[in-house]
Amino acid sequence: MWRRLVLAMLWASFYVASGIVQAPALPAPLATAVIDYRLADGEVVADGVVEAIRQATVAAQIAGRIIELRVDAGAVVTKGQILARIDEREAAQAFAASEAQVARAEADLSSARVNLERTRRLAEQKFVSAAAVDKAQADYDAGAAQLAAMKAGAGQSAAARSYATITAPFAGVVAARHAQLGDTAQPGMPLFTLYEPGRMRVVVSVPEAQLRSIRAAKVGNIELPGLEKEIGSVPVAVLPGTDARTHTGTVWMDLPAQAAEVNPGAFARVRFVFALGSAGKKLIVPAQAVAYRSEVVGVYVVDEKGGIHFRQLRLGEDAGPRNIEVLAGLQPGEKVALDPVAALSELKRSGN
Repeated sequence: MWRRLVLAMLWASFYVASGIVQAPALPAPLATAVIDYRLADGEVVADGVVEAIRQATVAAQIAGRIIELRVDAGAVVTKGQILARIDEREAAQAFAASEAQVARAEADLSSARVNLERTRRLAEQKFVSAAAVDKAQADYDAGAAQLAAMKAGAGQSAAARSYATITAPFAGVVAARHAQLGDTAQPGMPLFTLYEPGRMRVVVSVPEAQLRSIRAAKVGNIELPGLEKEIGSVPVAVLPGTDARTHTGTVWMDLPAQAAEVNPGAFARVRFVFALGSAGKKLIVPAQAVAYRSEVVGVYVVDEKGGIHFRQLRLGEDAGPRNIEVLAGLQPGEKVALDPVAALSELKRSGN
C-alpha cells in the first residue's frame, strides 16, 4: 500500500514538473460602471417614409382618347419631353370655330368703323343728328369688344389644343404610369407621376405631445434599413399646425447626398435625441448592464470586496440610446457589471 502511495506521488510530481497538468487560468476582471445621477437625454423614435422633394403628378387637361404613350415607369425624361398624346380632333374643331368667329368679328368691326366715319362726315354737313353719331360710335365700341372676346376665346381654344400633347414639367424619373393606351382621359385624370432624383427627404408624423421635444432636438438620426445605412445629425424641420383628425404633426428631414440613391416610398426610422436640461437629472444605468430573467429585471451589483449580487430593479423610460432610468433598486455610487453573462458565470464559479 505504501509503495502504491509513493508511486502515485512520484507520478503526480512528474506530470506537474513536465507541464502536463496546469493550473486553471484566472478569469478576466469584470467591467463595471458606477451608478450616479446625471443629466439624461430624451429620445423620440418614429417611423417615416422617404419622399422626393420635387415630385409632380401630370394629369390630363382635356377630354379625349389616349392615342400615344411614349414612356413607362422607370424612364428618365428631360424637361419638355413628350410623354403622351390625346386625340385632339375635338379641340382642333373648337379652335377652327373660334378662328372663324374672330374673322367675323373683325369684319363686323371694319363695317362699324366705316359707318362711324360716314356718320361723322354727315353730321359735320348737318345731314344727321348727333344721336346718329352716338349710335354709330356705340356700334363701333360693341364691335371692338366683341372682337376682343372672340380673340380671347380663340386663345383659350389654342391652349386647349396644346393640352393634347403631354410633356414633362421637369427633368426626372417616371415613378408611375396611371393610364393605358386607348383610355378616355378626362380633365384632372392622373397620367404619370414624376420625381427628381437626388433630392429626397424623410417625412414623419408624430403625436402632438412630442412636437415640443422634437423642436428642441433640432437634429435627428435616420436609419434606412433598405440601404443598411444610418445617417446622423440631420436637421429637423417641424411644419406648423397639426392634423385636427389624428392630432399629429409633420416633420421633414432632408437627406444628404450620400443617401440620394434611396427611392421614394422607402421605410425610414428616425431617432430624435434632445437634452432634458437641469430638470432632467436621473439615476442612470447602462442598458447593456440590465439582465432580463423572464418577468424579473435587474443588474449584477459588485460590492467593495468584489462580491457579486443580483439586484432586482424598477426601470423608467429610456434616457438616450444606451441608458435607462432607474426608479428603484440602486443607490448612487454602487457599481454594476456591464456584462451580465460574465457576471453570472463569475457568480456560479465563486459559489455565492
